[in-house]
Formats: sequence, C-alpha cells, structure tokens
Amino acid sequence: MAVTCCLKFCGIFYGPFSESPVMTRSIILFSLLLFAVTSLPAQSNDAAENIRMIEEKNFVFVARQMQPQRGASQQITSAYDLTVMPDTIVAFLPYFGRAFTAPVNPADGGIKFTSSSYGYEVRKRKKKGYEILVTPKDASGIVSLRLSLFDNGRGTLQVTQLNREPISFTGYIVAGIDRPKKAF
Repeated sequence: MAVTCCLKFCGIFYGPFSESPVMTRSIILFSLLLFAVTSLPAQSNDAAENIRMIEEKNFVFVARQMQPQRGASQQITSAYDLTVMPDTIVAFLPYFGRAFTAPVNPADGGIKFTSSSYGYEVRKRKKKGYEILVTPKDASGIVSLRLSLFDNGRGTLQVTQLNREPISFTGYIVAGIDRPKKAF
C-alpha cells in the first residue's frame, strides 16, 4: 500500500494503466531490478589485465579478511597490502595468531618487510587462475608467500613464517605503481 501511494504521488500511475495490478507489479519489479544491478560492485580489472599484472610482477594485493590458524576470521578495515614490483616486495599486513617468540620491539608486530631479493614462481592452474610462490631471501623470519589468484583478481595469500603460525588473507589485486623504465 505504501509503495502504491508513493508511486501515485510521483505521478507514475497517471494514464490508462493506473489501476492495473500487473503494471504496478511490473514497475516495482523493474525498480528493484534496476537498484540491484546498479548496486553491484564493478570489476576494476578484466582477466587480461590481471594476467598482465601477474606476469610483469607489478600489482598490489589488498587484504580484506584474515584467517589465523586458530580462532575466527576477522575483517580488515584498515589499508593492509602486499605490493609486488619487478625489483621489490613490500609487505604491510596484520598478524593475529600464535607467535613462538615475542618481538623485542612491540612496534615490530604484524608482517612488515621490504625485500629486494626474492624468488617469484608463477604456475597456471588447471581451472582459471594462478598460483604464485614468492620466497623473500633478505626478509628475516619470512619463509614464503603463496598467492592463489583467480582470473577476476580475487584470491588468497598465505604467509608462512619461522617463529609464528601461518596466516591467510583473502582479498583482491589492483594495478601496481607505474614507474618509468631506466634508460642505460
């Protein structure tokens, strides 16, 4: 009843179909469908763009949720990410889980490192997506970073460390920083 009053107030029901229940249902259904379609999140990258970013080693994995080995998963509300560039990896991720040794400096919590020497191995999965294994050579305590990415840019990141339990992150990738190439 309230919807009908609102639609009559807006002037939609003027004309020969003003009292038709079929027309009323059609307009309401169309309005709901239009709202649902416009509220869907747009994909920022297509599959070809994601493949290019992965092959060029130039993307940012934005973490949205973390799943520790013990306990419930938690939503991430701040800007935490893993930046992969051709010459450097920068990690700024939270950690929630069991640590076998405590850091000397309490500000050293989380997963924070910059590595300029790392291994990068890409393997295409049978079904759509990629498995990326990153092994930093100069980041203390970090054993490996394993990314499982789908063609739509969404995926998971599993971080394995020496003195902590592994932790997983769910998120998506976006384009990395475009930097000019050096001329020699």
